[in-house]
Amino acid sequence: MTRRLAALLLPLALLAAGCTAEAEKPAPTEPRKNSRPSPFAACAPLTAPPASAEPSASAPTGSAAAPTGSAAAGSGGAELPELTLPCFTGGEPVALRDVRGPAVINLWASWCPPCRKELPAFQRLSERAAGRLQVLGVNTRDSREAAQSIGEDFGVRFPVLFDQGESLRRGLNRNAIPLTVLVGADGRVRHVDTSGALDDARLAELVREHLGVTVKS
Repeated sequence: MTRRLAALLLPLALLAAGCTAEAEKPAPTEPRKNSRPSPFAACAPLTAPPASAEPSASAPTGSAAAPTGSAAAGSGGAELPELTLPCFTGGEPVALRDVRGPAVINLWASWCPPCRKELPAFQRLSERAAGRLQVLGVNTRDSREAAQSIGEDFGVRFPVLFDQGESLRRGLNRNAIPLTVLVGADGRVRHVDTSGALDDARLAELVREHLGVTVKS
């Protein structure tokens, strides 16, 4: 009787162990069907070139206004790390080297106070410079739930990639976040900023100096 009871209980014990192991798996990078809608934008437009700037009144007919800033005519700089990361909203993963510049990439996490402080400035930059540069967030070493809550609370709408393993930070050989990477139209890194929380004025200065894009701060 004892052996028969043990034989009946063994499958139940194995089933319980399997459910526990399943619950301990990392959160999936794809949104769950029953999850609330993501506040972030889709990532597909990141690999499409931004619209050309409108010609200025002083520019010759048929030509675009020349970009301003010391980096406009420059070239060179390192390539972005060869990484492909999942988009927070799902869909096809994004290869960083396929992101069309000029672009501003911000590495952030919900547990990082300076990151939370500067995120609204990046949202305003994405609105003020729409069509002339792309703003991309990379959420790093974070949970999907915490990142989504920050996006909702701070009104962040630009596309966000999910980098649970900090592969981009490691690829850039940097030790801390927040971290802001400015990428030129040629796809090469023009500047990496690690100075701390950025405000509107400092962001406007950086994109003017390194990307040749002028925005009102």
